[in-house]
Amino acid sequence: MRTRKKPWTQRELATNDHIVHEPALYKGRWREYFGNDGPVHLELGCGKGRFLARMASVNPEINFVGLERDPNILAAAGRNVADAGNAALILGDAKSLAELFGEGEADKIYIQFCDPWPNKKKWAKRRLTNARFLEIYRRVLRDGGEVLFKTDNRQLFEFSITQFSAAGWLITAVSLDARGANAAGGNAFPPTEYEEKFMALDMPIYQLEARPLERKAEKDKEQTDAEHIPPREEQASGHEVAGRGHREQSEPDNGEEGQEGRGEGQRRG
Repeated sequence: MRTRKKPWTQRELATNDHIVHEPALYKGRWREYFGNDGPVHLELGCGKGRFLARMASVNPEINFVGLERDPNILAAAGRNVADAGNAALILGDAKSLAELFGEGEADKIYIQFCDPWPNKKKWAKRRLTNARFLEIYRRVLRDGGEVLFKTDNRQLFEFSITQFSAAGWLITAVSLDARGANAAGGNAFPPTEYEEKFMALDMPIYQLEARPLERKAEKDKEQTDAEHIPPREEQASGHEVAGRGHREQSEPDNGEEGQEGRGEGQRRG
């Protein structure tokens, strides 16, 4: 759906201090941008920023960054987070995450009510829970970091569970009706605009939380491999000994030399 352009959009984009115009400059330095060492949480497709503003208000110790690819909507988000000193906005999307955030820089990623891209199988790669996107999230999340995913679409939810599991993520929580789950938990996650609409229609909200497993395992393996690599001098000494042994064993008399030579040639062939 095309968004109607507001007459104040360009002015808001140019003057709003919460909108970061060159976000790539802060890759690996977002805590420096916020001026603290607090956790960094990302919301993909932050819309008009109401969820981001509410979360920033009740969690002042957390730094929030919202990404939105529609400049008109981003401008509206800028107005909604105007009072949040711990919130920033970026004109961008999930594909640009690795260009904007360093490896392990984010603590949590929110993906809420994204386009389900239904019906056509070829559209599956566009879904934000497709394996190719999960690999991007894995890179920017710290060890133990997680994704919170919400949708009103059962088909997308089932697809997402399959993708997370196949990509080596641990699904730590699943709810087939997050309305009750969030209410029971003190409404830790305030509803988005879409969520409020779906709740008014008495529609279920599907929610899961997941974290990647393999990054730590890969680091542990790299460290283990490094511990088993001998020092450079020892490697060189070992090669010399092995080389001498090989030469000593391969110095037969003249009659045997020709036979061994032909035999080796046959094996290689």
